[in-house]
Amino acid sequence: MRDGAARLGRLHTRHGVLDTPMLLPVINPNIRTIEPREMWEKYRVNGLITNSYVTWKHEKLRESALADGIHALLDYPGVIVTDSGTFQSYVYGDVEVGVEEIVEFQRDIGVDVGTMLDVFGRPDMSREEIEHAVEETAARAPASLAAAGENLLLNGPVQGGLHEDLRAEAGRLMCEVEGEHRGFAVHPIGGIVPLMERQRYRELFEILLAARATIPPNRPIHLFGCGHPLLFPMSIALGADLFDSAAYALFARDDRLLTPTGTVKLGELTEWPTHSTALFSYTPAEVRAMERNERSVLLAHHNLEITQAELARCREAVRNGTIWRLAEQRSHASPRLREAFEWVLEQFEETEEGPVGESSLRTIASTDPVRGSSEQFSDDIDSRPHLLHLNALLAMRWRRPGSWWDGSSNSPERVVILTGEGPPWRDTALGTAIEALADEPRTVVLISTPIGLIPFTLEDVSPWCHIDCPESLWNMILDEDEIDVWLDDLGLGDIPLDIHICQPDPEGEAGAENRAAIRTWIDRCAIVDKLSLLCAISPEDACSLTEGMTARRSRTDRMINVNFGDEHCISPRLPDGALSLTLIGARRLHALNPTAPSRFDEGVTASDSDHPGIPRVLLMDDAIPFVGLGRNVIQGFVLGADAHLIVGQPCLVVDSHGNLVAHGTANATADDMAFFTKGIAVKVRDGAMKDELKET
Repeated sequence: MRDGAARLGRLHTRHGVLDTPMLLPVINPNIRTIEPREMWEKYRVNGLITNSYVTWKHEKLRESALADGIHALLDYPGVIVTDSGTFQSYVYGDVEVGVEEIVEFQRDIGVDVGTMLDVFGRPDMSREEIEHAVEETAARAPASLAAAGENLLLNGPVQGGLHEDLRAEAGRLMCEVEGEHRGFAVHPIGGIVPLMERQRYRELFEILLAARATIPPNRPIHLFGCGHPLLFPMSIALGADLFDSAAYALFARDDRLLTPTGTVKLGELTEWPTHSTALFSYTPAEVRAMERNERSVLLAHHNLEITQAELARCREAVRNGTIWRLAEQRSHASPRLREAFEWVLEQFEETEEGPVGESSLRTIASTDPVRGSSEQFSDDIDSRPHLLHLNALLAMRWRRPGSWWDGSSNSPERVVILTGEGPPWRDTALGTAIEALADEPRTVVLISTPIGLIPFTLEDVSPWCHIDCPESLWNMILDEDEIDVWLDDLGLGDIPLDIHICQPDPEGEAGAENRAAIRTWIDRCAIVDKLSLLCAISPEDACSLTEGMTARRSRTDRMINVNFGDEHCISPRLPDGALSLTLIGARRLHALNPTAPSRFDEGVTASDSDHPGIPRVLLMDDAIPFVGLGRNVIQGFVLGADAHLIVGQPCLVVDSHGNLVAHGTANATADDMAFFTKGIAVKVRDGAMKDELKET
């Protein structure tokens, strides 16, 4: 499951599955503020990280780990990840262990995910020194993978300092290395601890975006040393999957408490700013009176609990499509984080060439633009990736009508903007729309919303129609400059403009004489516009398909079944206003382009057309008997896909000859389908080969 760059994943290891995004608490084998077994049993921590170099360097720990394994040494049954000593080289200047030696040690003590010994790139290094760190780390990669053997998964760190091109190059180099058994399993972003120590969050997110440009989507990204809850939402929204930190213990020893919005000092508190089960029975004064070690342990429990709770909140936000809203809320907790957040918005709104721009565009394009839940208004609402995606589709694919309800086909005579009322506009504005069209059939009717202008035909598409905001914003008229920008984007800038205040549609009043004809025309335009916007069908083809269209309406006056001729082809989705196809409808759209998309090994390239047709997914022959009967398409059985595939929107599944196998909803982007081997690629709505397969 994903929401733009944010995704819920599963990393399979010998000691279980890590459900990402998640934190790996750092365990010092010599100093265990919270016992690993207690983390497992009390806080459901399924994975932790410890330092293999520390274990290797101390004779007693080394002997015990080699004899009994790292899991027995730590008394922990879950997934154990280890660092290699690179961070120690940053702190102390050097380490005494060899590149292959430290990987072999991690392999021999039964680590689940180890780490190669990379070269730490500090922010204050020269470009030449950073280039050396990238090159030397890549040079060590083949030997490290060979030493890992068959069972040890290995981290391939991505260095590059503050240089976005070097971060992207490092990601490419590390991802291209393949060992005898596999390549790297995870790619940690290294060298970022100095940035976090100085709250240089803008540079942190720039690094993350740059590295993501070249790291394949099936490789988890680990922010090495990042563990403050404040940074989780934004990092996850930009594509981070794993975190690790000893902050829960280190902050506790310094009498500091972690909260989702920052860090607070125990000495300044009269009451708790955020609650946890660890602190619920105590007051700050009682905790201050405790012996130092007892106090540190108690605060560490609190910090770990808060960390786990914030990650759970983030995962739930990814599930319900609100991770960006959560990141936006958290950005107001810190001036430095807010500065970084606003910088990211600038990258989304004005994408430039380079790795950061490429990642920004990919983040926008990979979001489902349509949402069933309400959209909370804020000053940053226009920059949310799914709204940027939806508005981009509107500007790129929507076209003004080519014919009108009275049968004429000339150019439009005017644009009418309806304002003054909120949704549902079929109740609050339909009368005004019909009146305007009755007065002048060649009228393009738009609705003014708090986030811009939309065609009246898209009045039920969410989030446009589900904006949670003060009533006063619905009465606010956009200023002239804003209107000009929106009209230009919609290709309406050269047409005379009127602004009308919305009125409801009492039966028998506005436009009564031609009401039925106008309403039928609006319904047809709505289907044409949605097919163009969400399915990439050209307006000309959509108009041909909808010739003679009829619709059945619900008790709330919304279309629920759409027939082309006498065949049920489309069911508009009531929660979000998008479209679901029937099998007949899928066959109709397939007939417009009955071919197969390019295979992944031939390269996935975007079409030059704004309307390249409904996206197609090319299925492996072995899966046809299952998918043709209606089973979901599983990652790993996809041979190709159109680049304009949209997560959450309709697509067709075809065989290598272009024959229709099934239709459904895309659950992943084309990039995802090219790399992943597990999970659902397409949620199939109906198989197209049931009769044929049953006969065989």
